[in-house]
Amino acid sequence: MSDITFASDRFYEEIESRPYRQVHLILIATKPDIIKQIPLYKELKDRSHEVILGHTGQHYDENLSGGMLKEFGVVPDFNLNVRGEMHEVVSQIIARLGEVIGHMKSLGKIVIPYVHGDTTTAMAASNAAFCHGFPSVHVEAGIRTLTPKYFEFDPTFKLSTTTMDMAKWRGFLMDRKNYERGSQEPYPEQFNTRASEAASGIHLAPVALDQEFLLAEGYATDRIFVVGNSVSDATKTALKVAKDSKIFEKYPLLKDGNFVRFCIHRRENCLSEVRFKAIFTAMKDMIQSGKNVLLISMFQTEAAFDRFNLRKEVEELAKLPNFIYSPVWPEYGDVIAAMAKAAVCATDSGSMQEEMNVLGVPCVTLRFGSDRSESLMSGGNVLAPPINPSIVKSAIEFAWNNAEMKAAPKLYGESVSKQCIDAVERVLALDDDIARTDERRIGFLA
Repeated sequence: MSDITFASDRFYEEIESRPYRQVHLILIATKPDIIKQIPLYKELKDRSHEVILGHTGQHYDENLSGGMLKEFGVVPDFNLNVRGEMHEVVSQIIARLGEVIGHMKSLGKIVIPYVHGDTTTAMAASNAAFCHGFPSVHVEAGIRTLTPKYFEFDPTFKLSTTTMDMAKWRGFLMDRKNYERGSQEPYPEQFNTRASEAASGIHLAPVALDQEFLLAEGYATDRIFVVGNSVSDATKTALKVAKDSKIFEKYPLLKDGNFVRFCIHRRENCLSEVRFKAIFTAMKDMIQSGKNVLLISMFQTEAAFDRFNLRKEVEELAKLPNFIYSPVWPEYGDVIAAMAKAAVCATDSGSMQEEMNVLGVPCVTLRFGSDRSESLMSGGNVLAPPINPSIVKSAIEFAWNNAEMKAAPKLYGESVSKQCIDAVERVLALDDDIARTDERRIGFLA
């Protein structure tokens, strides 16, 4: 397809000329993909595997992709250049990646795709590969949303409830029995991760809780590996260069660390006036009361400001000296340098819940449930259901430099990329393909 661009004009000829039959294909599309997949890409390179880096083109500007690729020192071997609405992006990834994988298959190559987490790319790319008989390696497999049993915590809980005993709430969230499954949020991420799982041959689960979900759903025990989360590798690497960051010269307000970092971008929050205004009003109240606030605004955030007629309000707030209103920063080292100093992070992101755990920074998750519930159970994260400003604000104030939350156990491992590739190599040591026919799975064939 003419829309696909290649770093080399001889891409397929070079693939064909190389002696390796197995081709490890690392797929990236968004900032979390880049952060979590590049450590695996580099680990495969270090072990002299034949590895290709493919970009779908979903995040294509400097802030969301280009700057970070330069920072990490990598150049994608091909770009699918997908654009459009969600259904168009999905169909383009399947069609265009299917063409690339199909061509490599015709050259006699065994393609081993690596897809990440709950992204649209994970769902569509694993589909494209599976159409050619190549199951994927699912990095960050098994992440499923758990929702607290709100009415067991408080039988009188209503949407109009404005107060919660946050210390008691945190204790409730730390007990595994106080959760239930069944949420389809976040959308479309919970669909994406489930669909990716069905087309995967190796499931790299970050924590034992994710392994529990995968086993309950019937995936093969010997293809599930609890390896940690590669965000740990990326975050720790970024911390080493954070000392050289110039971000505090640009934003001196952040230097002393007494601030809350807000990030609001989930569709559920940005399409719901009740949810978005609950979060925005809590943030506004904190700014006006003198708290230092950093808002990292993304596409969905900006759309919500216009959708709910809040543009003038946020621009007026931006004139205050204790409020930084910024687009996404292009370099991960800057992001980590600032996040490591934050008093608390208020977010609806999944990855940021993980990063806060690695950094030892209290986290407030602006959702009704979480797909990183292990961070709630460990005590470093609390939920603030976005139903009114009072609950959101009180959760953030409770978490602000909370010593017990800062001391929560680290969950996401060490040398995770190494463990991921060790797991893949253990499977490949038994066969040259991670696909498995039933006669082999059952044991009729060795």
